[in-house]
Amino acid sequence: MRIVSRILIGAAAATAVAVGAPVAAHAATPAGAQSAYEADWGPYFSTDHQAKATGHVSVEKKPYKHWYWKTVVVKKRVCKPGKSGPAHCKIVVTKTKKRAWVWKHHDVFTVHSKLFTDKWWGGRKCAWETFKVVEHDGDTYVRKFRNCKKSPAEFSFSGKDAAHILVDVSRGHFGGPTGRHSGWKDVYHAAA
Repeated sequence: MRIVSRILIGAAAATAVAVGAPVAAHAATPAGAQSAYEADWGPYFSTDHQAKATGHVSVEKKPYKHWYWKTVVVKKRVCKPGKSGPAHCKIVVTKTKKRAWVWKHHDVFTVHSKLFTDKWWGGRKCAWETFKVVEHDGDTYVRKFRNCKKSPAEFSFSGKDAAHILVDVSRGHFGGPTGRHSGWKDVYHAAA
């Protein structure tokens, strides 16, 4: 009887672990974060086809509390005692500031890329990829990556609230891209 009860207890514990593992894995994902967009991009080539870039982009909506000062109208009844009769009362309206918040969200993006170079020997030939990120407010910034080795190189970068992400694949030397630009190619375009 003892052996049977030990076997049943062991089976129950194994079942609890098997059922609880997916629940624990699901609980590890951040609350409120939703995948808004996910796609592969490329391959894009330099004009001489000696450099190639391909990759993946994902965008998540991450909520945050936006705090601000709210003007609140407060009505108070103020009474002053009369000298020889009943109290004289009136309504006094004042404005005060109160701290309040609303839920907003950032579109957090992550761009992964793999950069290949076909001609890596002689004169330090390199493949370059230049990413241009245009934000919703019109600000623009770039990220550059190079690969001067025979094997492909992997890169990634992140940011938030991008309206458009473009990539230009080109050839160059160790210090920077020099020519054979592909032109700006689409990686991500936010829905209007």
